[in-house]
Amino acid sequence: MPRFDTLAAWLAWQEGLHPRTIDLGLERAARVFRRLNPRGKKPVTLTVAGTNGKGSCIALLEAMYRAQGYRVGSYTSPHIIDYNERIRIDGKSVDDALICRSFARIDEARRETTLSYFEFSTLAALDIFSQADLDIQLLEVGLGGRLDAVNIVDADLTLVTTICIDHVDWLGETREAIGREKAGIFRPGIPVVIGDRQPPQSLLDVAEQLKAPVYRIGVDFDYRKTAESWQWHFNTLNKEDLPPPALPGAHQFANASTVMTAVTVFQPQLAISDSAIRQGLEQVHLAGRFQKIDGDVPILLDVGHNPQAVKALRDYLEQHFKHYKIHALFSMMQDKDIVQVVEIIKDAITDWTLAPLRTPRAASEESILAVFQQSNVKQVAAGFRDFSSAFKHVEQQAKNGELVLVFGSFFLISEFMVYQKSQLPA
Repeated sequence: MPRFDTLAAWLAWQEGLHPRTIDLGLERAARVFRRLNPRGKKPVTLTVAGTNGKGSCIALLEAMYRAQGYRVGSYTSPHIIDYNERIRIDGKSVDDALICRSFARIDEARRETTLSYFEFSTLAALDIFSQADLDIQLLEVGLGGRLDAVNIVDADLTLVTTICIDHVDWLGETREAIGREKAGIFRPGIPVVIGDRQPPQSLLDVAEQLKAPVYRIGVDFDYRKTAESWQWHFNTLNKEDLPPPALPGAHQFANASTVMTAVTVFQPQLAISDSAIRQGLEQVHLAGRFQKIDGDVPILLDVGHNPQAVKALRDYLEQHFKHYKIHALFSMMQDKDIVQVVEIIKDAITDWTLAPLRTPRAASEESILAVFQQSNVKQVAAGFRDFSSAFKHVEQQAKNGELVLVFGSFFLISEFMVYQKSQLPA
């Protein structure tokens, strides 16, 4: 039975253990989890699914509940720099030793069962949280919902952000099909908070079948921005003069409204004060989402990798960098809608530089160049041997008062942050 001394060695072994990188289904992970946790012990659980906004909603929930003084565990994916980012307790990534001990327990419990990299990650989070004396665990669905490993745990409340076309090979080609997959996290009688103004009917139908109470943005709750603040209302409840969420972007008001509704619905399980909600709005932080690095040439980082997310990015650029020349450092994964992403944002970009990524999932340079040709994008630099050479090219192109935009993939933002870290003095 394998035993490794380092987290890196465990992760390298996991990547080759299961024949498929993504293998949706609950049977294998659930079997192992029952062996790990035969009594089914779990903290109060809030599960978040959706296409965009999951990470923001988890960050907001974490900030609010921590401001109230609760002990909070948060599981998200993917990570940007360190694997440990996926599993946090009280806002801090757990250490290598804790993850390695959990991996060893999982490896012993799995026996003959093969597990994917993501299933190991999810089981480690659930195993660590079950022993951490938490008040609440916040779980982000990685892909879909119904067959995602996170769904082996019954939620006490579910939150669904926006739903758009993504991961079509796994979830289906329509919003209705994707909605049915997301609704797989619903449980009979368990409340559902929906942050999509036009949710797929399939999502609502499943909730009705399960007699799960549903709270929808634009129907049961909503928000209104004012000159200096904003207000939120939920049925007859109103909160005014709220501080803007510290996460940049107009779309974060919808995420914050959805989260505020969730914590309000959840009051019987975990009471939360107005001051904790306000403090959470002010203190929330999330790397890689419209993250600005100041300098003579500022750099804006965004992990947005599908049309809905990139439309939000374009709107943000229009609002905050309208008169800037924007130099894009860009790459995407091969299973994403690169054509639509480029079409949405191309008019805002002065020139593009393609950055090679060290993952087999990345779209090839040839395929991205074909998209640019199709979209009549001409100012493109390519052929770089690695990320650092591509980034240095962008730096040379950009002048004071202009903007470097790094976007298109979590992997790309990770490459940037690793490179930036390598440039710091030893």
